[in-house]
Amino acid sequence: MKMDTIIYCVFTFVLFLLVHLGESAEVKVPAKPGKDVGPALLKAWEKACKAKTPSTLVIPKGTYPMTQVLLKGPCKASSIELQIQGTLKAPPNPNDMECKKEWITINYVDHFTLSGGGTLDGQGNVKVYAAKEKGFKSDKLPNNLSLNFLKNSVIRDITTLNSKLFHVNLFGGKNVTFDHFTIKAPADSPNTDGIHIAKIVDVTVKDSVIGTGDDCISIGDGLENLNITGVTCGPGHGISVGSLGKTPGEEPVKGVFVKDCKFIGTDNGVRIKTWPNSHPGVVTDIHYENITMKNVKNPIVIDQEYCPNNECSKQKPSKVKISKVSYKDIKGTSATKETVILACSSGVPCEDVEIGEIDLTFKGGAKTICSNVKPKLTGKQCPKVTCK
Repeated sequence: MKMDTIIYCVFTFVLFLLVHLGESAEVKVPAKPGKDVGPALLKAWEKACKAKTPSTLVIPKGTYPMTQVLLKGPCKASSIELQIQGTLKAPPNPNDMECKKEWITINYVDHFTLSGGGTLDGQGNVKVYAAKEKGFKSDKLPNNLSLNFLKNSVIRDITTLNSKLFHVNLFGGKNVTFDHFTIKAPADSPNTDGIHIAKIVDVTVKDSVIGTGDDCISIGDGLENLNITGVTCGPGHGISVGSLGKTPGEEPVKGVFVKDCKFIGTDNGVRIKTWPNSHPGVVTDIHYENITMKNVKNPIVIDQEYCPNNECSKQKPSKVKISKVSYKDIKGTSATKETVILACSSGVPCEDVEIGEIDLTFKGGAKTICSNVKPKLTGKQCPKVTCK
């Protein structure tokens, strides 16, 4: 092909993009310190969402209070970006928020990007609001960020701080990525899951730091193909599949890949949990590789008798079937003697569980707990894994 022809083809393609996609327009959201930025953001979003050309909405550096907002699509443009460069603060008292709404909700948007290096401060107060003291009346605390039915979207370089409930609730949609995402909350803040994910296909969480009072990442039913890489978790309850089986009709969890991650001072490391006396369910194709534990209470856990606060009956076994699970190159230190717990269901025993190289130490001598599973052992295990 002649050079003139190549240049003509490239020019034609670029022209096509400019004409049909349009150049992205940057729109600064009017923001004044001390004034609620919510109405201005909603107005700018509605205009950008109706436009046929891509838009980038910018909330500049500074600190701004913001009430609850719902940013909804579908939008006409091929893409839309929200850059939060400053710090947004939720109302500190949840009584000033509608209990049926989250703080920030984004629904039904394709090719959405949330970026900017800013902070979403939920202003959760563990002692006051979680304990329902000082006139707290709301029966539901709001999540910081609710993302529903997004497609081909990216959340990057954003910090979520002190959420009143979950930091992120991701539900439905396809192909969503969290990149260099930061979550901060006290270790004793209850139910402040970092990222809760359910009923969605193709999710990536990478190169992020999550410290909170509950699961760093919690995985609900209906999830397919989740990749977690380069995540540091702590404080928190670890990365958990489940809990599952409590509700009838739960969809299978298929394909969770956790690799090159660190757990520091967490209550659990990599965990799968299901309720006893449960409804049927499926958990399959779950893989953990190159994981480092530092002073983690229970580094490796399968718990099919998960029953916090004795809220259930253990007279009947779990009916959630767990299969095709692997642990490879898991190393570090445990804060408890039980470094490996494989407590599978007597009703539907775990199948195709592989344990490769593990090296988990405890000062007083580590041990394993194993029931209703016959794992395939490859490589060297410390402590020794013995299952009858």
